[in-house]
Amino acid sequence: MKKVRTFVISSLLLLSANTQSALAAEEEKVTFTLDEIVVTAPAVSEPLIVETDPKSPRQPVPAADGGGYLKNIPGFSVARQGGTGSDPVFRGLGGTRLNVLLDGTYQFGACPGRMDPTTSYVFPEAYSKISVLKGPETVKYGGGNVAGTVLFERETKRFDQPGVRVNSSVLVGSAGRDDELLDVTAGDTKGYVRIIKTRSNSNDYKDGNGNKVHSFYTRQSLTGIFGWTPDADTLYEFTAETSDAEAAYGGRSMDGPKFDRNDYTFKFSKKNVSPVISNIEFKAFHNYVDHVMDNYSLRPNSSMMNMAMEVDRTANGGRLAADLILGKSTTGTVGMDYQKNKHNGRSNMGMGYSSWSRDLIFTNYGLFGEAKHQLDTNSRLLAGLRTDSLDVKNAKTEAEDHDRTYGAFLRYEHDHKNAPVTSYVGIGHAQRPADYWERRTNFYLKPEKSTQLDTGLIYRSGKLNTSISLFYANIDDFILFKNANNSVTKTAENIDASLYGGEVDLIYSLNKHWTATASLAYVRGNNDADDKPLAQIPPLEGTLGLKYSHEKVEAGLLWRGVQAQTRYDLNSGSEIGYDLGESSGFGILSANLAYKATKQVTIAAGIDNIFDKNYSEFISRSGAAIPALGIASSFRVNEPGRTIWVKASYNY
Repeated sequence: MKKVRTFVISSLLLLSANTQSALAAEEEKVTFTLDEIVVTAPAVSEPLIVETDPKSPRQPVPAADGGGYLKNIPGFSVARQGGTGSDPVFRGLGGTRLNVLLDGTYQFGACPGRMDPTTSYVFPEAYSKISVLKGPETVKYGGGNVAGTVLFERETKRFDQPGVRVNSSVLVGSAGRDDELLDVTAGDTKGYVRIIKTRSNSNDYKDGNGNKVHSFYTRQSLTGIFGWTPDADTLYEFTAETSDAEAAYGGRSMDGPKFDRNDYTFKFSKKNVSPVISNIEFKAFHNYVDHVMDNYSLRPNSSMMNMAMEVDRTANGGRLAADLILGKSTTGTVGMDYQKNKHNGRSNMGMGYSSWSRDLIFTNYGLFGEAKHQLDTNSRLLAGLRTDSLDVKNAKTEAEDHDRTYGAFLRYEHDHKNAPVTSYVGIGHAQRPADYWERRTNFYLKPEKSTQLDTGLIYRSGKLNTSISLFYANIDDFILFKNANNSVTKTAENIDASLYGGEVDLIYSLNKHWTATASLAYVRGNNDADDKPLAQIPPLEGTLGLKYSHEKVEAGLLWRGVQAQTRYDLNSGSEIGYDLGESSGFGILSANLAYKATKQVTIAAGIDNIFDKNYSEFISRSGAAIPALGIASSFRVNEPGRTIWVKASYNY
């Protein structure tokens, strides 16, 4: 591992030295604009879409995985397990209610206890863009998007002439945190080769009371991308990616000494195929994850028996889609997708591993179509329709199930003539079959059926940029876990539920150098069948920020406030976790500073949780006791105390 770190740092120094003289003349011209260097919360870019650049330094400390990154977007929460592997929740809904695609492919975790959600395999900075599509207002990226869709997108631009591109960074921080990224692309007009190497490491962090939380981890990945671009409209691309990790989990009685992944993807795209077909794209993928959990590799085991489980999951799939020009005012996308994933497992109860055993097999076929029609200069109508056919088989019991599900949406958007305002209203419907984690408890569950109304507006002017997103969702046959702490009566069953809430974000330029930011997120969930609160719903949360920028320097303060949550359903929840009881409110203050040393080099630093407050999130797991390490049990896994970090980025 030390060799990798040394290689990355040496590369940064060498590249900086070689370009220093060339940049000297430009240095004086480099100034900050309102495009933030240290980003605190990304804003809505268009109706129901949030886009953010994961390469930008951010506050709080730049995340080591996808779940940690999403937590900074209004409306998101995460269930902390340790230092990494947090499970994301959007508007109180997570798991497979939130579609997560990695570079256009599906990656499913293998752990029955969700130690490895999809986002745990993500190093955010290795991607070009992260997009959040709120609610069921799209049908292009799979069915079941009750909460929404998250796209971790990676784009390699075609070269106009021979050249080399470099994106690299080094981060160091409290608790032994160190991250390294080296992303190098070389190519010409006919093709390119891109290599991405990442590594992230941290020791156990301490909470605000100075108590150690079992949370250390090491993660690394290597990605090779090989593209052939015979002309400006054609791309053949092959990607091979491998990663491995180990992670200690303070919220579990076991840790994860092994998280191995191997992915292979082939992509073909062709633009300007005909006057009707503006683009056609085909993608095929093979993903494999191998995960081990045990109670002895990463912690002293004082029990009488070593216990371990190894699980793996293989996913194969493909997608064919065409973008169409259907008239002067109408465009559309039609396509089909396919995926099949198989889950296997074996256990070790102190007497050696048992033989591998296959349990659940999922096979899904989908068809979709989406269109956009410009009604006039300022108004447009968007609509989509989707159907999926899912077959599920339990290889152990020979039980089989089939679900036919549908999705649809219709949205009206209007750009107002006399004000820089875009308003919208839409209705969407998504149906989600029971997933692997739910079928392990109850194989025969009805698909969830969610109908959601979305409305809001976006205001963009010289000084003020703001957006408001509001929603109401009625979910029939919502799948709820009950009696979490009772192995005899634990169940997963269908109920009826409803949720409503929304998000607000605001950026206001006070003057040339000072900018104020704010955000607010709220959701309220009800179990309509039992007339009680819906479990795992986060409380009201808001942020206030103040940023100063002048020439090459930028500094800021960020306050995050979370209300106490008194609405809960004890021992009920989802595959992500269960309600533990009430939670206290808290406020956290953080500060950041960035310096644009040259056009290519940015140095950023921050202090999170300045006053070292001890706190925990409402959606969390209980902290497990590890007496041999002097770690006592906690009601919830506490969040990190005061954290200091510094990050240097170099782009060429």
